[in-house]
Amino acid sequence: MITHGLFIDGSWGPSASRRTFGVENPATGQTIAQVSDGDEADALRAIEVAGARQRDWARTAPRERGEILRRAYEIIVDRATELAALITAEMGKPLAEAYSEVMYGAEFFRWFAEEAVRISGDHMLSGDGRTRILVTKGPVGPCVLVTPWNFPLAMGARKIGPAVAAGCTMVFKPAEQTPLTSLALVGILAEAGLPAGVLNLVTTTDPGSVVGPWMRSGIARKISFTGSTEVGKVLLTQAAENVMRSSMELGGNAPFLVCADADLDRAVEGALAAKMRNMGEACTAANRLLVHRSVAERFSAELGRRMSALKVADGATPGAEVGPLIDQAGLGKVERLVDDAVRRGASVVVGGSRLDGPGYFYAPTVLADVPSDAALMSTEIFGPVAPVIPFDDEEEAVRLANDTEWGLVGYVFTRDIDRAFRLGDALEVGMVGMNTGLVSNPAAPFGGVKQSGLGREGGRVGIEEYLECKYLAIPCS
Repeated sequence: MITHGLFIDGSWGPSASRRTFGVENPATGQTIAQVSDGDEADALRAIEVAGARQRDWARTAPRERGEILRRAYEIIVDRATELAALITAEMGKPLAEAYSEVMYGAEFFRWFAEEAVRISGDHMLSGDGRTRILVTKGPVGPCVLVTPWNFPLAMGARKIGPAVAAGCTMVFKPAEQTPLTSLALVGILAEAGLPAGVLNLVTTTDPGSVVGPWMRSGIARKISFTGSTEVGKVLLTQAAENVMRSSMELGGNAPFLVCADADLDRAVEGALAAKMRNMGEACTAANRLLVHRSVAERFSAELGRRMSALKVADGATPGAEVGPLIDQAGLGKVERLVDDAVRRGASVVVGGSRLDGPGYFYAPTVLADVPSDAALMSTEIFGPVAPVIPFDDEEEAVRLANDTEWGLVGYVFTRDIDRAFRLGDALEVGMVGMNTGLVSNPAAPFGGVKQSGLGREGGRVGIEEYLECKYLAIPCS
């Protein structure tokens, strides 16, 4: 079995303690690799390197930074099948979905390769005509990047891409469940010509012992985190100590609105995409399916029929459509949420239980008539469970949709263009899918409002999160 090391200052090596941890295949429960288990000593070495390399990296020509990303993009595309197999092995998603993630993640490198040469400032004359105002933009400085396990390649690329394009050095901690994809991604960037010390990776089973020292170091100037709201709040508190720039992509509780006039076939198709992508383990997953009472029964029945027909298997199995959940904790959470909803009066249309055998498999599930006091109404499910809640009018739908502390994404299905815009405006979210169950796109700004986070990733605004403005006052002669 291969043991994978840390990547610091352009070199692979063991952790200071020489400890390692196992990476598990969630479809089988078997350990597939050993990875170095970093701690504070490794973290401090990594952030010191990032700080030392920042000045020279910031001076690199934008085109050079863009070409590194472009080469990395091409390498990823060339190795897409190999990378997809790695994602499936450590995370569980079916190979077809893993391949889609690889291509989606690669596009962030291509997008920000082009944005690197488009960093611009401003020039204007002051109102009194006495001063020329020149605004320039430069890298914010060393960045702390922390990614989740559910999209190990795409989430890494979405943070590393703009940081490289802007001229920032980085320290990177991937999730302990899925470090192998991140290790491969870092290796590809080195192969593409990223200078030593610009990107440093520390894997660990104790995130606090690594991220904590980075936040306290005084060297890091920005934190970009994707994960739970609970952890995000801790990091924001730590960021306040050194007044660090912060980008937070946190939890979601996405409402999926199906109006009486919706194309039901299209709505069901959208629900499958919004709910079942990544086995429901996505912050953009439809968490509450709010359906007009006049079509709720038909919608639930058809969604149940489609969900029950999905092939549940090891993601490496040909034709697999639904893989395992990430681990026992994730499986246990889904079981508890479904059992709670049923005890409170929800009815099971299909599914409703874990599957026998090895791995962390849960049956695709549709619940009808879910009561408002069910725990899953206010909890991010992160599993293949679609709770259907009927509503009677538009006002009630909006009230139910916004009755949450989160506000990442919402979905609206209707044939009425006026209603679509009206509901889109009314939803308290950062993104809205109009008659579509997919919103993620490297060319679009991804992020939420309320307790779903701060800042945006992707799109033209994505690189701004890694840049600082500087104003030069030049007296007019």
